[in-house]
Amino acid sequence: MKKILLIGKLNSVVKETSQFLSQYFHVQLCSENSGVLEGMLKIVNPDLVLISLIGAYGIDTSSFFMLSDKYAQIPVLTIGTKEESSTFFKYYENGQFENLIRPVENSVIMEAVCRRLGMEQEEAERDAALKKEEKSGKKRILVVDDNGTALRTMKAMLEERYEVALAVSGAQAMTSIGKKRPDLILLDYEMPVCDGRMTLEMIRADEEMSDIPVIFLTAVNDRENIEAVLKLKPAGYFLKPPIKDRLLAEIEKVLLA
Repeated sequence: MKKILLIGKLNSVVKETSQFLSQYFHVQLCSENSGVLEGMLKIVNPDLVLISLIGAYGIDTSSFFMLSDKYAQIPVLTIGTKEESSTFFKYYENGQFENLIRPVENSVIMEAVCRRLGMEQEEAERDAALKKEEKSGKKRILVVDDNGTALRTMKAMLEERYEVALAVSGAQAMTSIGKKRPDLILLDYEMPVCDGRMTLEMIRADEEMSDIPVIFLTAVNDRENIEAVLKLKPAGYFLKPPIKDRLLAEIEKVLLA
């Protein structure tokens, strides 16, 4: 996750900007004092410096000189009105500094930050999502079903307790597993083209996937169908639509096995 050093007086605008950007980046607040700033630059080693120019006439211009002289490799983004920015115009000539005119929407700040960092916004959002997943420590469950309504229902049942990934076909399930291995798979038995049985066979044929527990979901409640499902020796099976409490209990039992 990219690091941003946010410099400025600790007011409501700076707090709001910090809270917004902290969803996607590691943001460290810093006062506009040049001595404190230099120390923080050495400690944080930021990828970008963001300066709020509110109260610009009280900002020590030596901070700008220091950034351009000693830290020219770090892009700097400032946010201020035309009047607030005018004091520092000479620093914007070399390309290291860029100014956004205040008032400015968070979406515009995000776009400018990503541009200055040389990254796409989708990349920042993806990094943030991965970080959130790592912090949550939740088990990952892949739900495979060709019915969109069923997928949304299952996601609503599970997402409070688990990280949930969705796939609408066996082929999409294999791609999802390859990108990030789930701890358990809920697999619809009746799907067109590549049904649950074929998907399970593909999973078991791959050494890196073969030990992932699979629970079948089936809408057909007859002896012949259930016997066919059980012959595949899944970790479990449920009739659709499953009862939430029973499904969660079974998932927990399988994951602890």
